[in-house]
Amino acid sequence: MACREIMERGCQELGITFSHKESIDRLVCYYTELVKWNRRMNLVSQAPEQEMVESHFLDSLTLLPQLDCAGRPELLDVGTGAGFPGLVLKAACPELVLTLVEPRAKRVTFLRHIVRSLQLVNVTIIEKRLEPTLVGQLPTFPVITSRAVANISDFLALAAPFSPLGGTVLCMKGPKADEEISQWQRDQPASPYTLRNIVTLTLPFSLALRNLVIFCKIRE
Repeated sequence: MACREIMERGCQELGITFSHKESIDRLVCYYTELVKWNRRMNLVSQAPEQEMVESHFLDSLTLLPQLDCAGRPELLDVGTGAGFPGLVLKAACPELVLTLVEPRAKRVTFLRHIVRSLQLVNVTIIEKRLEPTLVGQLPTFPVITSRAVANISDFLALAAPFSPLGGTVLCMKGPKADEEISQWQRDQPASPYTLRNIVTLTLPFSLALRNLVIFCKIRE
């Protein structure tokens, strides 16, 4: 299957729909550029086309139902790498106001190239790590996510200063989500977050298990 067919079939099986007919076009362009740049920059692990589309693009798009695209949502993606999940979500939902945090210069160069190539607006790229020193320099973000930066306990502690009261944190996890949740409950009994929901799904081709663990900030 070609990239577009893989993307369309995968979205159909995941129940993901787009409000813009251009979304698939942007995602296919993104994938094409990723493959091209990956030959010389090693942005992601080499893999067959279906595996790359599923593990990076379809996996990222599983967050889309959690975003109110009609309401111009604001999202912070921490340690985005080559743009997963944040820039994929922006390509699918152009109303998204997106901030990407990524400390590695080569990946930042690629991110800026994708933003230009897809003619995206309202994207801020910060070439740093998310650290306490940035408190006061960055605003708070209604929705914060990350794909592979840290375990749940550490990530919630990292995100807390940048998350407003009532803010949401989306943690993308595999089959060991329950272990990380238990660790968080042990390590941070006074956490400002409460566990709101766990969305469990399987990716359409590999049938790999995914858990989207959703937290809400209930106190400062």
